[in-house]
Amino acid sequence: MARGHQKFQSQQKNLKKQQEIKKQHGHDQKTAAQKALIHTCTVCKARMPDPKTYKQHFENKHPKTPLPDDLKDIDV
Repeated sequence: MARGHQKFQSQQKNLKKQQEIKKQHGHDQKTAAQKALIHTCTVCKARMPDPKTYKQHFENKHPKTPLPDDLKDIDV
């Protein structure tokens, strides 16, 4: 087992190795997809990428609920 300065060097080497592995994998697609979902349904809290999809969702899933003001002026 390493001690003192050798332990510190080993930790730094491992940290650098982990960063290289992370760079090779590129960006995380799941995280990028979550960032794209910016509109949240006021009733069921489902997330949608654009207002058109949000309006379609609202009309299909919540027909008895009145349309929110931000969706009234959007054409489907």
